[in-house]
Amino acid sequence: MIEADVLRDKVVECLKTIFDPEIPVNIYDMGLVYRIDILPINNVQITMTLTAPSCPAAQSLPVEVDQKVKEIEGVNDVHVAVTWTPSWDKSMMSEEAQLELGWL
Repeated sequence: MIEADVLRDKVVECLKTIFDPEIPVNIYDMGLVYRIDILPINNVQITMTLTAPSCPAAQSLPVEVDQKVKEIEGVNDVHVAVTWTPSWDKSMMSEEAQLELGWL
């Protein structure tokens, strides 16, 4: 079994390959991922949000997260929970993402 810290790093790496279709920044640097929990037997629970409840990717993005994280070697199962609390705002973005979008 993979150590939780190693698996968490792999999950972060994977999440950095997933992009909101409307914004050229990955969902991790956008600040859309609130928590990554590595549970017993390498189950992964991800708590995330979207930029807005009306986001066109509201149906597809969580499914994409689930599918891609399940492909990581060593992951047993994945559960993606979407939350609206706290609501997302651009201050949650990494400095790199804000620079990419010209917001700094």
